[in-house]
Amino acid sequence: MSIEVTRPEAGIALVTIGNEARRNALAPDDFIALGETWPRLADDPEVRCAVVTGRGTQAFCSGAQLGADFSGIAEVDDMVCRALLKTVFFPKPLVAAVNGHCVAGGFELMMASDIRIASEDARLGLPEVHWGIVPSGGGAMKLIEQIGHARAMELLLTAGLISAEEARDYGIVNRVVPADAVLDTALALARRIAGNSPKAVRFTKESALLRRASDWQALEAAERRRAADMRSSADARIGVQAFLAKQTPVY
Repeated sequence: MSIEVTRPEAGIALVTIGNEARRNALAPDDFIALGETWPRLADDPEVRCAVVTGRGTQAFCSGAQLGADFSGIAEVDDMVCRALLKTVFFPKPLVAAVNGHCVAGGFELMMASDIRIASEDARLGLPEVHWGIVPSGGGAMKLIEQIGHARAMELLLTAGLISAEEARDYGIVNRVVPADAVLDTALALARRIAGNSPKAVRFTKESALLRRASDWQALEAAERRRAADMRSSADARIGVQAFLAKQTPVY
């Protein structure tokens, strides 16, 4: 299991994704562990703010671990939804310390956070369509709302990655800082949040986001059907095989 939860200081929970050898990719057990972590933190009265990051300096999270066996999971869409907070409303403030590459499901997890701090060398994006996959962890549903139609569609359809500075210009991250300052900056923000009224903070987040979560839930059923169709397609097999072989897919 590579999901670690620590308490660096009073009121703050730090969630670390720790599969550094694979750019903090998420295997099935990691998705399950993340999905169990969020409600536990939501119900913990000692937690006033959560920070999520990746281990090391190379990556925040690179999404699902391609090549891992997800076939034995009956409700894979539910698992992804819980882990990446796709439509699940997390009532505590969530700060993402993006300490490196942030792609695919990692990008979608970052999108579920409230405040995002990125390292100067981070690269961000949704490369799924290049590998015959649909970005079904929230990317396709939420990105236009967060950065606008034209920029969102370019990211979604080209599978290109952008720099941290571009992400800040797009409004998808708040600040860009040196790599060794990412976590400290995120924790400083979490500390300020934790010093505020917990009830006022929660009600403010609910006022800002609760309706959006309801909208996402209404859209998700159709997206699940598309994602399932894609997973069983020839394009998906070609893409995953090419990824594992470090080749360019030919569709």
